[in-house]
Amino acid sequence: MADTTKLRLHWSPRSPFVRKVMIAAHELGLADRIETTRTRVALSEINRGLLGDNPLGKIPSLLLDDGTILYDSLVICEYLDSIADLPRLFPAAGLARFQALRRHALGNGYLDMLILWRNERERAAPSAGMIEGFELKHAATLKALEAEAPALAQDDFGIGHIAIACALSYLDFRFDALQWREGNPALSAWHAAAIARPSFLATAVVDD
Repeated sequence: MADTTKLRLHWSPRSPFVRKVMIAAHELGLADRIETTRTRVALSEINRGLLGDNPLGKIPSLLLDDGTILYDSLVICEYLDSIADLPRLFPAAGLARFQALRRHALGNGYLDMLILWRNERERAAPSAGMIEGFELKHAATLKALEAEAPALAQDDFGIGHIAIACALSYLDFRFDALQWREGNPALSAWHAAAIARPSFLATAVVDD
């Protein structure tokens, strides 16, 4: 029997973590079942109305019609995979599953780092040590991703691919001056193919 659970998502058009969930929903054929609620969050301004659904005050947060609330983008994506007619973003077991989760951890951790980097550089007096650390981690991550790009292109598209592509798209959105494609031809080609998928075209980030 098909799952008919109603889904309501705390959502923002500029959150890369929300975008990850919506890309997963499109890939799984579930996007039409998700009702989105525009929810604004910021480190400097707590959304008090969100705290009842997510005590951490973060998005995405997914509400099910039985009162269940899911948060953290990875948890929500795996839940969506579990109710889809054709689950395919999370391998069920074995090395393939851990490979997908490792790639997700790399992409998601990169996103976390980029957001912290952006917040730090916009402070009145940024820490030179922290900025240097972010720059070193950024360079190391791009080097690792460039080496992995051929395998990403060969393997089935899954949750790790989504996280990595979202992180690189966030680079374009907030760090366009870094010109990350220079010196990373394999990664650039892989990312271009990823963002041409209908799921990415339907979830373009909007600074609103």
